[in-house]
Amino acid sequence: MNIRSQISMVFHLDKCIGCHTCSIACKNIWTDRRGAEYMWWNNVETKPGTGYPTKWEDQDIYQGGWKKDGNSVSLRGAGKLKGLKNLFHNPALPVLEDYYEPWTYKYSDLFTAPEGDDQPTARPVSLVTGEPIDVKAGPNWDDDLSGSPDYARQDVNFKDLSPAEQESLFQLERMTFHYLPRICNHCLNPACVGSCPSGALYKRGEDGVVLINQERCRAWRMCVTACPYKKSYYNWHTGKSEKCILCYPRLESGQAPACMHSCVGRIRYLGVLLYDADRIHEVASADEKDLVDAQLGIYLDPFDENVIAAAKANGIADSTIRAAQLSPVYKFVKQWGIALPLHPEFRTLPNLFYVPPMLPAMASVDADGVYDSTTKSLWGGVETARLPMKYLASLFTAGDEEKVRNVLRKLLAVKIHRRDATVGDLPKEEVEEALRIGRTSASEADNIFRLTSLATFNERFVIPPAHREESIEMMEATADTKGETGFGFKMRPARGL
Repeated sequence: MNIRSQISMVFHLDKCIGCHTCSIACKNIWTDRRGAEYMWWNNVETKPGTGYPTKWEDQDIYQGGWKKDGNSVSLRGAGKLKGLKNLFHNPALPVLEDYYEPWTYKYSDLFTAPEGDDQPTARPVSLVTGEPIDVKAGPNWDDDLSGSPDYARQDVNFKDLSPAEQESLFQLERMTFHYLPRICNHCLNPACVGSCPSGALYKRGEDGVVLINQERCRAWRMCVTACPYKKSYYNWHTGKSEKCILCYPRLESGQAPACMHSCVGRIRYLGVLLYDADRIHEVASADEKDLVDAQLGIYLDPFDENVIAAAKANGIADSTIRAAQLSPVYKFVKQWGIALPLHPEFRTLPNLFYVPPMLPAMASVDADGVYDSTTKSLWGGVETARLPMKYLASLFTAGDEEKVRNVLRKLLAVKIHRRDATVGDLPKEEVEEALRIGRTSASEADNIFRLTSLATFNERFVIPPAHREESIEMMEATADTKGETGFGFKMRPARGL
């Protein structure tokens, strides 16, 4: 086993209120500068919807991620031969209109406009050209617009729904939406790293954070094409690609990333997962129906003595192993099995997992026009959720509806158990039946409830010491008189963006 540690995340979608505080925190720290105006390393999308950039999930358009190629995988729209052909013309790149043209307002007009009968206004002007523009879209343009024809009806995840099923979602009685916050997934098998002709992208060995070396980047933009989540961006001012760095300077000082620290809904969790790097190729090339189980199987039990011994032999510090044992991500993903990867069919093995939303039960209108939203119990079953199971399965399990159904049943069992524990107005038979169907116990339901609702800051974010000093010592020990390491790389001071 080649045991490595990976900083991983869980986002609990039932708790997201769509306030965008996370997006603003990230924007103010990392992308508040020329050339990065359109970049949102952290964005919050409304689902159903087309997202940002528009239809980023449709790889027939953008050619991102990996595809199964026999017993292996290959990049869908990048790689050595494809990359060489597309170096000077890459039709799979999103254009500015797929994001939006960033703008500000010409506030000076409010003070310099000549006297007149009309109230002066601040016209929108492009941050790229400085010319007046008619604003047509933005990063959260479809925010809260459930059922809008321009966005919700164009959702890529409707592909497996019949026209009748799609249309039913836009009836008033079934209309619904939920939020989907997104950042870079810092994948185990990152397509952006595999696509870069310059070798500028790399995955840090100590924690798995994926970064771009700004000195090596030559603006080929293959990373933008290759990332199926479209979380690598091109800075038109500096001529470099940029992406979410998971606030690694904060992590190295024991602080949570800015988007997570500022999260109002406390939906975000961060911790360490141990995984077997020798299995990445095997897992990434699994059959689509087995992808979720294969990915979850690559993460190892941090309490297993054999795993601990192999991790120590591979140089993983005791403090990192202890952090993996306390990791909230390990609980959500492995122990409880209620957090799932986003679009596992992209085969990048993302390290950001989502607890699916428990959407409201659907209402109905009969032939006489009578509106009915009653259920036999206090909660409707998971089958009465307004979004079809096919939709959620398209998001989180590569189409496997049963996996989503099992997660929702366990989440519903937690709600029913806690209602019984706090109010006690439910029949015991109903509570026992919910726990049985949800494949959980009362004690596990209590633990899920606590980490979901009552967790402290230190329980939500378990950040191991960075141990950067060991990397520096290794480089110094192997450096020769020419200032080169034993690996042939020039030693340079660490640089930020």
